[in-house]
Amino acid sequence: MTRLRVTCSRCGSSAAFTYEEMNCVCGGVRLVEYDLALAAKTLTKQALLHRPASMWRYKELLPVAASEDIVSLGEGWTPLSLLSIAELKLPVDRLWIKREELNPTGSFKARGMSVAVSLLKERGKRTAALASNGNAASALAAYAASAGMDACVFVPEDCPPYIVQECRHYGADTFRVKGLIHDAGQWVEAGRRLFGWSSVSTLKEPGRVEGKKTMGFELAEQLNWQLPSVIVYPTGGGSGVIGMWKAFRELKELRMITGPLPRMVCVQASGCAPLAAAMGKADSGSETPAATGMRVPRPPDLELLVRILREMKGTAVAVTQDEIKDAQRAMGARGISASPEGAATWAGFVSLCEEGWIQPKDRVVLFNTSHAMKYELHCANERTPLLGKLNPIL
Repeated sequence: MTRLRVTCSRCGSSAAFTYEEMNCVCGGVRLVEYDLALAAKTLTKQALLHRPASMWRYKELLPVAASEDIVSLGEGWTPLSLLSIAELKLPVDRLWIKREELNPTGSFKARGMSVAVSLLKERGKRTAALASNGNAASALAAYAASAGMDACVFVPEDCPPYIVQECRHYGADTFRVKGLIHDAGQWVEAGRRLFGWSSVSTLKEPGRVEGKKTMGFELAEQLNWQLPSVIVYPTGGGSGVIGMWKAFRELKELRMITGPLPRMVCVQASGCAPLAAAMGKADSGSETPAATGMRVPRPPDLELLVRILREMKGTAVAVTQDEIKDAQRAMGARGISASPEGAATWAGFVSLCEEGWIQPKDRVVLFNTSHAMKYELHCANERTPLLGKLNPIL
């Protein structure tokens, strides 16, 4: 691992690496920076040919100092499946699906939690907590169990029952909360203040963004260091978008890639699409999104997400529940188990093809972030406590 600093994404102020206080006084988010000149001595394309098929192959650009503190369940290096354009009759040059549903715990959240929990282990922390719409909760539960830590997870009342049961299966103290993810977050903050819990909620610590950026590293390596024209990604809190943007910037500085960055498309669910609205895209939907992973009314740093999309010449789009269901069927017919969030990328892709925003010359990657079955199994959860909204002053 290289020497670390943190730099504010908004005002540019820089300081020595710290695990806590990732929010700058200006309101921006602090992101980890590495000594890339030092990293370049060992992180080379040739060296990568001989490393394990894991996201930890990029260890020089991950913020865990000692290998013995790494908590891994085999996350990363997921397949990149090329679909037949001729069969699908789609107006693009190439179409791939990045198969994040094949990660441990069945979602891309395994990447961020591997790094987040490793950082907690490195610091001797005993209890990790977070607010989540679902998949991050089960990922934390699994990685905390592997590290011998306690986990407390708070999810909205309508979190998919299988995911609630999954959290309990790994031994996490699991609570459903009336309201949405920001209501669940109040319970985490109360526990942090009263009991000293370590919060691993979105953008509250450095590990999750750093773990998710490995999706960008893998994409570049799997495509022989030629980035695609377009990336279509389901977006809730946005740490995956921030992570991949950060990954591509680091690879450019290391001169491992050249050329323009991919045009990033953030897909959101109709009825809860704050990023699409901020990008000037109309959302006439009033439905409550079933794709709970994208249901984040108040992203932790909306300003940064908008700036990233503009820098990458991207856009945001909202898709309906009916469009998501149609997309799940289309992906299932091609052997891909897609969560509502993952299927939303297919729906957004089709919509942008029809608009002409995606063009015949484009090489496109869709991210399927989670397995469908985590949402479709119906498990009893009546024994899981249901909490009301917490008074923020507690």
